[in-house]
Amino acid sequence: MSNSAIGAVLVLFAALAQAPEDFICPMDKDVRAATPGKCPRCGMKLVANLPEWEEYRLQVITRPKAIEAGKAVDMEFRVLDPRSSKPVTDFEVVHEKPFHLFLISQDLRHFAHEHPEPGADGRFHFRYAFPAEGAYRVAGDCYPRGATPQFLLQTLITRKAPIGRLAQAAYLEEDRSPKNGENLRVELQTEPAQPLAGKETLLFFRLSPGDRVEQYLGAWGHMLAASADLIDLIHDHPLYVTEGPRIQFNVIFPREGVYRVWVQFQRAGEVNTVAFNVRASALR
Repeated sequence: MSNSAIGAVLVLFAALAQAPEDFICPMDKDVRAATPGKCPRCGMKLVANLPEWEEYRLQVITRPKAIEAGKAVDMEFRVLDPRSSKPVTDFEVVHEKPFHLFLISQDLRHFAHEHPEPGADGRFHFRYAFPAEGAYRVAGDCYPRGATPQFLLQTLITRKAPIGRLAQAAYLEEDRSPKNGENLRVELQTEPAQPLAGKETLLFFRLSPGDRVEQYLGAWGHMLAASADLIDLIHDHPLYVTEGPRIQFNVIFPREGVYRVWVQFQRAGEVNTVAFNVRASALR
């Protein structure tokens, strides 16, 4: 390599060393900035030199071990480090909580968004009564300090669950009709009008009445979408909020099929949870 070429390489390295550091949102990695700050979408602190993603593991312990529908059971949640398999003891607070818990029944009729109590050892505790016999998808949303955000899944099955139905996916018909929550009416429009699997879909939720709409857990809304077989789960937050209010989420449905989409909005202190069924067609 010639002296002039070496000089050019040295100049390039010097320029890179002096370039502004890239700060990234751990949750929404498309949000970047040249200076420290917070993500305008989810409110998380922007991080420089975000580590490579590694999947942690969620361990769920129930007491009693056998779950009886309609009877309260104590659940303990442990997030296990992928290298040491030891429980994580230090978590970032995300949307005002260190651990978000989602519980979804196999028939997709039951949905809960809860927040277990943290213990001194990094374990989380929650007491809950499963409303009916069957299988439940359990999702833990958390952010181990020094790692990357995690959305971890497990399945719990009640003792008297019908064995022959455990492998059956729920039957869903598309339903985008307006929904009424506690004190809020929610209407849904999508762009494109017919969502395509594997392509970005914009979900626009119009709220009425439009007054006294408030942030819930640090965001203007929360969304969880689930495929009919509960294999694909997507947890997301709004990208834009415009007058109306009209609240926009961007999502990619990974496969063809009908998805149950739960959204949560808060108005005048009341949390409104409503659900729509959205079909994603195959890309032709």
